[in-house]
Amino acid sequence: MKKMIIFFIMIIIVICIVFGIYTNYKANYNIAKKENFEFERYINKEIYGTELTTIINRAVNSNEKNEIQKNEKGLYIDNKNNSIEIDIKITDNNSINKMEKIYSGGMENFVKYYSNIKFKCTKIEYHKNNKVKYMFFEQTTE
Repeated sequence: MKKMIIFFIMIIIVICIVFGIYTNYKANYNIAKKENFEFERYINKEIYGTELTTIINRAVNSNEKNEIQKNEKGLYIDNKNNSIEIDIKITDNNSINKMEKIYSGGMENFVKYYSNIKFKCTKIEYHKNNKVKYMFFEQTTE
């Protein structure tokens, strides 16, 4: 009789542990899905420079909130978990600019020159935990 009670208690404990692991996984999945939606909705869509500045602000805010470290050049370091990096290809001068350069150079200047210019997200990469890691935008209009 005692063995039977111990057996059932062990089964209940195992079920509770499995349920807890599943619940934690599902919660993390939903958080990643919600955070990714803010960035994934721009994949292969043309947007104006003003909207691109919003995306850059979201990425910088996310990196700051997650306390992502910067290197000596002031660029965020990939932490393999929740860092976000954005590159912008400007066809006017055929250059690729990091979001940190645009952000620190003043978003007002970027908006001043590129607010009516269209950009398109042509590449997106993910961390192993399925959170957005990298986005690449290209200028599509002059």
